[in-house]
Amino acid sequence: MSAAASHRPRAASPDARRPAANPWNVDLRELGRRAGSLLQVQRTAPAPADWRVELIGVPEGAEIELRLRLEAVMEGVLVTGDLDVPVEGSCARCLEPIEDTLHLGVQELYAYRGSTTEATSEEDEVRRLEGDFLDLGPLVRDTVVLSLPLSPVCTEDCGGLCVDCGLRIDDLPADHTHEVVDPRWAALAQKFETEPSTSSPGTPGENATPEEN
Repeated sequence: MSAAASHRPRAASPDARRPAANPWNVDLRELGRRAGSLLQVQRTAPAPADWRVELIGVPEGAEIELRLRLEAVMEGVLVTGDLDVPVEGSCARCLEPIEDTLHLGVQELYAYRGSTTEATSEEDEVRRLEGDFLDLGPLVRDTVVLSLPLSPVCTEDCGGLCVDCGLRIDDLPADHTHEVVDPRWAALAQKFETEPSTSSPGTPGENATPEEN
């Protein structure tokens, strides 16, 4: 091979054309706009910090697995596929830590600018394509956050915490109980427990013989 040939520029690979700053981006130039064209996307991307609800969420930086199919249709790009999403949180009943993986499906149409769908839909009714790259981040975030339970549980039959001692009921024996004293009598019960008896052997009527009566 000649020296001149060794300096011939190479064609950029699809990965080289993908913006490194945003792993959620997909280069639509690989798909084209001919109806029926397909592009398979299988990759992992790190989760941002705010994908959560009060008790459970996706840890920041956790790897989300994407297995998606992008199809060019007349009105835009149809995205379908599956997600594997690791989540961490606390049980709403007993506060024990929870770790799980959500398996979610997605299906969303991204409308071309100037298409009938784009022109006849409200701003929040359809996702719109801007430029040569499709940002999957907002779609995945909405799918994940809307799927997170507001009251997650460690098990479906979790008994929660004992209202008297605060221990986890599932860890306590079956006969675990607490003596319940009516608060109206609590002071009186405490008095009887702490004060000695005031009766004496000489009390009239006690230990008397028949003759003495």
